Amino acid sequence: MTVDKNNFFRKATLQICGHLEIEDAMQALLRFLREVMPVTTIFLQDYDYGYNAMRSIAYANQTECGKLDLLTPLSKVAQETAGDVPTHQDVFLFEDPQAFSVSREMLKFHNIEATSLIAMLIRSKEILLGSLVFITKGEQKFKDEHLKLLLLLKEPLAIAVSNTLKHREILKLKDVCADDNRYLHGELRRLSGDEIIGANFGLKDVMENVQLVAALDSPVLLLGETGVGKDVIANSIHYSSSRSKGPFVSVNCGAIPDTLIDSELFGHEKGAFTGALTQKRGRFERANKGTIFLDEIGELPPHAQVRMLSVLQNKEIERVGGSRPIQVDVRIIAATHRNLEEMIRSGQFREDLWFRINVFPVMIPPLRQRREDIPALVNHFIERKSKELKLWTSSKLAIDAIDRLIAYRWPGNVRELENVVERALILNKDGLLKFDQFIAAQQEKKPPALLGHENEPVNLDEIIAMHIQKVLKMTNGKVHGEEGAAELMGINPSTLRNRMNKLGIPFGRNAM
Repeated sequence: MTVDKNNFFRKATLQICGHLEIEDAMQALLRFLREVMPVTTIFLQDYDYGYNAMRSIAYANQTECGKLDLLTPLSKVAQETAGDVPTHQDVFLFEDPQAFSVSREMLKFHNIEATSLIAMLIRSKEILLGSLVFITKGEQKFKDEHLKLLLLLKEPLAIAVSNTLKHREILKLKDVCADDNRYLHGELRRLSGDEIIGANFGLKDVMENVQLVAALDSPVLLLGETGVGKDVIANSIHYSSSRSKGPFVSVNCGAIPDTLIDSELFGHEKGAFTGALTQKRGRFERANKGTIFLDEIGELPPHAQVRMLSVLQNKEIERVGGSRPIQVDVRIIAATHRNLEEMIRSGQFREDLWFRINVFPVMIPPLRQRREDIPALVNHFIERKSKELKLWTSSKLAIDAIDRLIAYRWPGNVRELENVVERALILNKDGLLKFDQFIAAQQEKKPPALLGHENEPVNLDEIIAMHIQKVLKMTNGKVHGEEGAAELMGINPSTLRNRMNKLGIPFGRNAM
């Protein structure tokens, strides 16, 4: 039968390129080829030098097709033959497959009968990608004219196989990345979510609030001084919620330049501005189905506050330079050490955004107000930092070390304590951690008038808090109105509430 080569090439190429999966393309090609040659099965395979075995990648016959990842062990003789690939020839006709060691062992392994076969080496830029094996059984056999026809399809088949192998590599890398992501999430949860030091003592009230709000999707606002561990509490909320299997994306709003904040949070389209060479997903898109932690939200510039409000209201974003809204399912946890209500009065923060994020505020007390947690925190940091610094010798605390640490005010809170422990471990020479060189100077800075009252606070915020609490006891918790705490103290009720909110003093009669 005479075959029009141009027409054959065009139709065969349509079959090869008309399917996304290689096994479907192989089956479509097989059904087309049966009109001109007696092919019954096609295999895609590759010689794996690492295992000295033939790896089957895909197969197709008239009734079925599928992916494979199957290694066929080869004898020593077959290994030498399979590994010795000729550079001058791409297609081979085997009129007697049993006479060739590789084909004999492959056919036996797959339990396939064959009266003849054609093997086509698939190359891309002189790199051998694998081989396609065309098999026939029965009375008919392949002839030289069939070999010549298949040789016409060398380039489209090489493209199809190359794309398949690259796609498989991407899928493997995706699985590896997913596995790494699960591991890193586990490590992050272990370090920040599961180990809340002070959960049963100084942070007991905070953790009770965490358990209340974690099961919901309501926005949470974490309040507290710098270094108190707002990021740790945010992690705990996320990993205690139904979104724990989703991403946890942390953003320090104060660390991103104003000109880049929109791009970082919401992404940008290609060509949106100078340097935008590709499309970029923002942090909100990356946090889809999970949680985004907006640390230092008070540092957001006005234009970003407007876009943030739109996200909270409509659950959608627009990339910079884009016009299509993108739906996002994100739980927002915000944090700040600043007084946002004062920022609203000064025009630095939007009041409507404040109402949106202040659904469930959680005040995290400074370390000086939960000194009972210091021993456990010190022990935790010694263990963790010793591993990070690869210090195999154990370090012990001097007899009065904890007393010194408890007596210190810790203006930098837990973060300062962590740094102090790390520095002590680095400089430790005799095996005893004393911390003298770090906190002795600060401990000696007490005002002379208060030296006779060791239990009396010297920090201004603590003194103010004690005074407010005393007045609130006198008024049975009443803040506003006649004979309320604000009237007795001679200040505006809203000013008093702002001060109480900053100091973590609860409102209302039931709070007393």
